[in-house]
Amino acid sequence: MSQTATTPALPPVPRWQATHDEATARRIECAWAALLPRADAIADAISATIFARDPDWYAKADDRLRADVRQNTREHIRSGLQALAGRKTSGTRTTDVWRETGRRRARQRVQLELVLNSYTLGARLLWEAMLELAGSGHPDIDDQVLVVAGQQLWHNLDVQNAVLIDAYRRESARRERRDLQRQQGYLDGLVDGRGADHGFATESAAALGISADEPVACVVAPFDGPLDEPLTTPDDRLERTGRTSHWHVRGGHLFGLVPMGGLGTAQLAEILRPAATGRVGVASSPEGIGGFATAYQLAARAAQTVPRGRTAVVLVDDRLPEVLLAGSPEVTALLVERSVAPLLAQSPHQARVLLDTLAVLLDCNVSPSRAAEQLYCHRNTVIYRLKQIEQLTGRDLHDPRQRLLLTLGLTAIGHTGPDRPAPAAGR
Repeated sequence: MSQTATTPALPPVPRWQATHDEATARRIECAWAALLPRADAIADAISATIFARDPDWYAKADDRLRADVRQNTREHIRSGLQALAGRKTSGTRTTDVWRETGRRRARQRVQLELVLNSYTLGARLLWEAMLELAGSGHPDIDDQVLVVAGQQLWHNLDVQNAVLIDAYRRESARRERRDLQRQQGYLDGLVDGRGADHGFATESAAALGISADEPVACVVAPFDGPLDEPLTTPDDRLERTGRTSHWHVRGGHLFGLVPMGGLGTAQLAEILRPAATGRVGVASSPEGIGGFATAYQLAARAAQTVPRGRTAVVLVDDRLPEVLLAGSPEVTALLVERSVAPLLAQSPHQARVLLDTLAVLLDCNVSPSRAAEQLYCHRNTVIYRLKQIEQLTGRDLHDPRQRLLLTLGLTAIGHTGPDRPAPAAGR
């Protein structure tokens, strides 16, 4: 493996280090040492320039961060000048200072670009201080010293950037993992019903970046196979519409919390539909994350009403009968037995004809004439089949309660009528 697994790749040792004699080396060190009394003043000038160059960002930062930048800049300049002056110290190594700065700025969420710009600015102001010293007639500074000092300064800047970038990115990745794990822990808690606890709801909302009473939706997609992905990158698709979302896997289900912000569940389904490759259910929690556990259960049941192997994004509001039946398998079995089971017991062709006729009759409010138009047959044929259905099931289709029972029976077996696809789109 390359050294990048543990240490950032540093620039090679420059050739100029071996091109001057010991006397010149001492003069260069003396030149840098001459700047040590001005180290804090140079550092403060760097900090002031940093704040002035990026006022939009630093104006929003608190006093502690600005104070930390000033103190850290002083530490950088002093340790850097001591190293360039060849003065050994018993304190922290310069590279350790750079590394810790990268970690700290990542924790403070300072943009990496701003940090690197600060280092470049610091090198430039140090160089200007060296030129000012040369202009004052310092005896150890001539053209050769200036050339080598400049080479030292910019080489060190390359090393600083390499060390800092590596430390910054490692710390950022660690924080992202920790934040993701923390958010997923809160999502698990919300599914378990802990959103009803005010304290937990407040903590969850802060971690997820939403308000506790903001309406949210729950999206649930079961994994129907070990390698199947029921929704592909739904967070990216939602982000392209300007919406954040939070996703987690639990008990064989991918689920997401989506702040609605004026978005309807039908609109959410439309956004997610192109990303669906399996069964997906959507339910809302208008009262906020306090009702997320209920929304999760409803969305999961809505997804389960879609037959395995089909791709569909369904809204619980559009499939309430199916969701109700899916939640009570014992009642569903009894319902089928007491309603459409006698029709299912007929020969396959006859069963299909009678079930299609029943579905159309129920849609047409038991009107044989209207049903005949949809079934492309004679009205008397529909009347004959209607009598067959009533005789086999023992149900009167003109009785509202018994019509409801037969409607639920058809729903329970997933029969939607002749040449009618199941309502899979949540419309």
